[in-house]
Amino acid sequence: MEYTHDSDGSSSSSRQSLKNTAKWAASLENLLEDPEGVKRFREFLKKEFSEENVLFWLACEDFKKTQDKKQMQEKAKEIYTTFLSSKASSQVNVEGQSQLNEKILEEPHPLMFQKLQDQIFNLMKYDSYTRFLKSDLFLKHKRTEEEEEDLPDAQTAAKRASRIYNT
Repeated sequence: MEYTHDSDGSSSSSRQSLKNTAKWAASLENLLEDPEGVKRFREFLKKEFSEENVLFWLACEDFKKTQDKKQMQEKAKEIYTTFLSSKASSQVNVEGQSQLNEKILEEPHPLMFQKLQDQIFNLMKYDSYTRFLKSDLFLKHKRTEEEEEDLPDAQTAAKRASRIYNT
């Protein structure tokens, strides 16, 4: 577990739940498990013109959970045409994709994209993710969390209400 220290020197790990940004900063896995984290990471990747990486990773996660064979064939074909074929609209750059052909799509299995998904995960982990943690988008979100944490509960609620009603 990563410990963060507040300006008063206390460790925030003693709190019951870590802030979103602290969880996201702990690991890419934590970031990808949090819908808000995925949303922020996608925003960042869009600016870097590499959003297709996280979209491919998410599509593969969804694919692995598919039980129905016909649905699996449809999803496999969709993943192939969207991310892996030479004519893909959101092509990901992975080794071995040239060896994939449409014949493999006829007999899909849950882990058929695993090696390619792992490559994309590592690409994100060692490249995009580290830049995301240094990005203005992430740091701004982190500052907002810290500011809200410093306010007493009543003030935080009032602040949220004023944001909602623009007062």
